[in-house]
Order: sequence, then structure tokens, then C-alpha cells
Amino acid sequence: MTESLASVRKKHLLINGEWVEAGEYSSIRSPYSGDIIAEIPMATAAETELAIEAAMNARQEMAKMPAHKRAEILENLVRSLQDRAEEAAEIIALEAAKPIATARQEVSRTIETYKFAAEEAKRIHGETLPLDAARGGENRLAYTVREPIGVIGAITPFNFPMNLVAHKVGPAIASGNTIILKPASQTPLSSFFIAELLLEAGLPAGALNVVTGSGRVTGDKLVTDDRVSMITFTGSPAVGIGIRSKAGLKRVTLELGSNAAVIIDKGVDIDKIIPRCVSGAFAFQGQVCISLQRAYVHEDVYDEFVSKLVNETEKLIIGDPLDEKTDVSALISSGDVERTLSWIQEAESQGATVAAGGKSEGNILYPTIICDAESTMKVSCHEVFAPIVVINKVKNIEDAIELVNDSRYGLQAGIYTNDINTALNAAENLYVGGVMINDIPTFRVDNMPYGGVKESGTGREGLKYAVEEMTEMKLVVWNRN
Repeated sequence: MTESLASVRKKHLLINGEWVEAGEYSSIRSPYSGDIIAEIPMATAAETELAIEAAMNARQEMAKMPAHKRAEILENLVRSLQDRAEEAAEIIALEAAKPIATARQEVSRTIETYKFAAEEAKRIHGETLPLDAARGGENRLAYTVREPIGVIGAITPFNFPMNLVAHKVGPAIASGNTIILKPASQTPLSSFFIAELLLEAGLPAGALNVVTGSGRVTGDKLVTDDRVSMITFTGSPAVGIGIRSKAGLKRVTLELGSNAAVIIDKGVDIDKIIPRCVSGAFAFQGQVCISLQRAYVHEDVYDEFVSKLVNETEKLIIGDPLDEKTDVSALISSGDVERTLSWIQEAESQGATVAAGGKSEGNILYPTIICDAESTMKVSCHEVFAPIVVINKVKNIEDAIELVNDSRYGLQAGIYTNDINTALNAAENLYVGGVMINDIPTFRVDNMPYGGVKESGTGREGLKYAVEEMTEMKLVVWNRN
């Protein structure tokens, strides 16, 4: 652990470019060791009010800032994050129990995300419109521009504490908005770290404010305050639906839950796809919105797929997230271990078979493979957010598509097939936000549109698409007569 990380013990609120001591603090502990790793502020409604005022006061400066300057701030952040990448990875591993190798991958993606944001800052534009296509539109010139929406409330989860923040903060800065960031209470250190780098990068005071604490206090204040023009939230469907109902007319982007599925067709080279499926199911303990949770495998290759998946899964190394060799570490809380164990037991009691795992050690749930689970079992129909994958046998791809769609969620799905017509049919009929052909549903790069249907949310992330969400279109019409 670096000296600077070891010294991070008590953090403060970031309001109007200053680190402000809060009236109350709370301890956060390592999910793996249980040791206290930091004291973080619990913002009150009054302190959140100060953050909103600071963001409001900084609106004009950010809105009028030239695109090249916004890009320059983001480019400065990229350079600083590249220089301190290992420290950033250690922070993620410590606060989230993300294995250090996976944490480094998150930092690399975060760097790339802010690079994309810097590029998009220079690409925000409208279009000219041929009004003379309509009767009465002659001799008029029309064009559109995109303007920043104003103050954005960003509420982020624990599972990608640096990159999911980047997907909200990056496009907000690129498009000239101001932000109040409320990170997850378990993983705020990544946000404080990025905030420090952004201040050093030249971001004006008040353009980014970081408030930590209770969702019922800080979150509700952001969602219901009329001065906040947009809420961008990643988290559970229950909380997202609550936000939507309280937000009034403000814009809301919701990235919610999933129980992502893959279809395995007959004739597929099973040896080739097993490593991807293991990674998709168990990377970061399955605590990924598009983690592979359900697999529907053609009966011709089912037995081979299960056998080889179990064999590869049992090679995974369990342990300390800061150990270079670790593949799987602790879940974010003991409550999640208890919950998932009860779901596994429910599946077993109702006739499903646990082919691997199914046990825990401390806050670690061993990678678990469950076969023949009915669609009504919690391990199938809810989001497990744990290292659990359910494998079911199907007679044909049509049945598999129907089973994938038999879900309250619809974020992403994948299909492995050698038949182009089967692939095209799946792309057309899977009711999800993204279809991955010959890949797992867990695939994501940071410039692609990302979002879902049904209870998986509304709106799209991905830098270009997030900028569109965070700006308003204005029409300008000139009468040349």
C-alpha cells in the first residue's frame, strides 16, 4: 500500500472547491478484512444545500467555458490519473475488495473514459434544417444548438467506484454542466481521489461537489430540489423507480439491474468460449450489472459446457484483493453473503443442482454454478450481484430467446452461434438494450451506447450518448424577409 493511501483516514465534503468538515462522520471497513479504512462525512440536508448553491453559482462559468478549455481540464485529469494509476487501483481494491488486477483494469478504463469525454467536448454541435421543405418555411434559416442542462445530481454505486463516476462526471464536464456527486457510502475514496485530481486539473470551484452520506438525506435532497436539472443514477431498480417518482419534470437517466443471459447454440467450440464465460460470471465476484447470470445451452452441447465450466471455475484463486494472484475476493457486505446463500439453498430445496461452490468463507462466496433452476427461483429471476451462474438446457434457440426475454430486466444479452440467420434472429427478437453476437453479455467498452429496457432503466450512457442526455436542444430560426 502506498504511503499516501495509508494516510487517508478522514475525508471531508467537497463544496465550492474547498474541503469542508462535516458535523458527523462514519467509518467504512474493508469488505475483505473488516478493518476500518477511512472516516467519511455524513452530509446533512443543510450541507447538501450548500453543495447545490455552489453548483448553481458555477453554472455560468462552466456554460460559457470554451470547448477547448473543458477538454484541456479533462486531458489534465487523464495525465494525472496515468501518473497515479497504481495508487488509484489500490484504493479501489481496498474499499471495494476488487482483486487488484481487476482494479487496474478499471483504472485503465477510467483513463480511457475521460479521454473520450475530452474528445466529445469538442464535438458538441447541432444541425441546419431545411424549413422550406414545409409550406410557409421559405426564406428562413434554421439551426439547432445544444446547451448544458445545468446542475446534475450524480448518484453512483460501489461496483465500479471510479469508472461509473467517470461516466457521469466526464460527460457533465465535457458538456459544460456542474455536478453534485453522491458516491456509494462503501466506496467514496475513489470519488474523493478523482475530485482532488480535478481541482489540480483546473476545474473551477463549485463545478464538482462531492457529498457523502445517507441516500434518504443527500439523495432525496438532490432528487427533489428544483435547481437540480438532471439526475443520473446507477443502482437498484427499487431505488431507481423511487427516484423517477420523486424527480418531477427534471431529466432522469437510470442504469438499473439485470440478470444477463447468454445463449449457447449447438456446434459452438465450447473450449473457446469457456474462459470468457468464467470471466463474465465471476469477475469482481459477479458484482457487475451485466455479469453473466443465466446460460441457456443447447442440449447437444449442454453436458460438455457444464463439465468444462465447472472444471475451469474450480481453478479460480480465492483470497485477498491486494494479492496479485487473487481472482475472486469478498462480496461488498456480509448481508450480501447471507442473502445469496439463502437463494442458493432455496434453489437446492426446489430441485436445482449446485455443481460448484455454494459455500462461503468470511465475506467470500465461492464461485457457484447451479443447474436446472426454474425461472421463478430467485437465482434466476432476481439480480444476484454475486458469483453465481445458472445453467439450463434448451432444445432450440427459439426456446432460449423466449427464456431470456422472460425477465423483468433487459440490459444486455449474448449468443454464441455459427449460424448467421440464428444470430440475426436473436438480434431482432431479444428484448434488451444490447445484443452481443458471439460474446458474453458482459462485454462493454466505454464509448458504446449502454443502457437497457424494462426494469434495467432508461436513457443511455457512453460518452457521446451521455452528452446528449446532459444537454438541451435549442432551435434558432432566422426570418430572411
